[in-house]
Amino acid sequence: MNSHIAAFTHELTYADLPGSVIGQARRCLLDLVGVAAAGTRTDLSAKIYRHATRYHLTDGPRARLLFDGRGVAPPGAALANAATIDSIDGHDGHRLTKGHAGAALLPAALAFLDSSSASTASAAATTCELLTVLALGYEIATRAGIHLHATAAEYHSSGAWNALGAAAIGARALRLGRDATAHALGIAEYHAPRAPMMRCIDHPTMVKDSSAWGALAGVSAALLADDGFTGAPAALASPGTDGGPDVWADLGRRWLILDQYFKPFPVCRWAHPAVQATIDLVTRHGIGPGHIDRIVVTTFHPATRLTPRAPRTTEEAQYSLPFSVAAAAVHHDVTPHVVARPHEADRQLHRLASGLRIRESATMTKAFPEERRADVRLFLVDGRSLSSGPTVATGDPENPLSDPALDAKFLDSAAPAIGKERAGGLLALLRDVENHDLREVLDALFAPVE
Repeated sequence: MNSHIAAFTHELTYADLPGSVIGQARRCLLDLVGVAAAGTRTDLSAKIYRHATRYHLTDGPRARLLFDGRGVAPPGAALANAATIDSIDGHDGHRLTKGHAGAALLPAALAFLDSSSASTASAAATTCELLTVLALGYEIATRAGIHLHATAAEYHSSGAWNALGAAAIGARALRLGRDATAHALGIAEYHAPRAPMMRCIDHPTMVKDSSAWGALAGVSAALLADDGFTGAPAALASPGTDGGPDVWADLGRRWLILDQYFKPFPVCRWAHPAVQATIDLVTRHGIGPGHIDRIVVTTFHPATRLTPRAPRTTEEAQYSLPFSVAAAAVHHDVTPHVVARPHEADRQLHRLASGLRIRESATMTKAFPEERRADVRLFLVDGRSLSSGPTVATGDPENPLSDPALDAKFLDSAAPAIGKERAGGLLALLRDVENHDLREVLDALFAPVE
């Protein structure tokens, strides 16, 4: 491992962070918490919380479950909290990694900050430290993900690389030395789930993007390294290995957290351009679902794999371009509620989803993943057709969600799960997080829903 990575992990301070990075870390924190709140209403979250409280109980240090309050071993808390964030698929991501860092990083940070497993660090930790370790984790994980996708023949799930960011957060919390930090990253990389992501795309289930297992692997790796467990060198943290790019040369100078996108809708990001194009068309032309005969979407190849037409589960709905686009045509939005309960969708939504056609554009496929576009054509019952033209989704760094839009998303996500009053108070707290005590913030995140 490059010694620069260890130095960055342990020596980075809040004062080192540019104002833009602090602001982005705060936005990531806010967005992840809102998505987590929505996630607690899913069947996936209920099952993983039950698993954690059955099989990850301990007489040692404990960390709590989000919006639940029960304490389990830190690796189990990281697993369950990451799965809950991942369950609703509304969290941030990065185009070049084709995946998500934050879903594993926030649970890893909370696992250490909320437990006594890093007692000396936790006692002195502040909300500024929470933002600092989030920024740290995004820089490590995103670079590892870029390296992996530049060198691996297969498209791997996010847990394959966000585990390294989780391990770096743990190494810092545990104040590991340089060698132990290298072992933590090596253990995390070796045990991280290099899952074939397209299998979950083709067969949507609760395994999702494996971020839950990335969080578990990263937190466990740091704890193991603290106990003297050794690991093979992490290839993804070694510049120039496997013929990959040296993504580490600008660590601490270029901040990849600023390249994260934020999702307006809680479905696979690959569906967002088509969803955005549909909303633009129906709102601009005042089109109701009864006016639409059928929909044709032209987009890049991976998005054409999002094929469930009559999703029965939350997971199938999140990985369904037809369902997402039909929801956009009917409701002018895609909400956590319609995704969490696809079986409750109305007749018009199912009609449009079942008849939707998807076509691949070679040009759009060639531009992926740097660009993600879709062209939506609505064929109306009166014989007319309307085309969106190539459309990109809102939320990318070049076209970011505004703070008011992110706040509205937070409230729309959190309020149905935890109540409007608590959601509003939590929004105000997280928007001003540095001026609050860490324990106050943690208690606000973990308190059970009444």
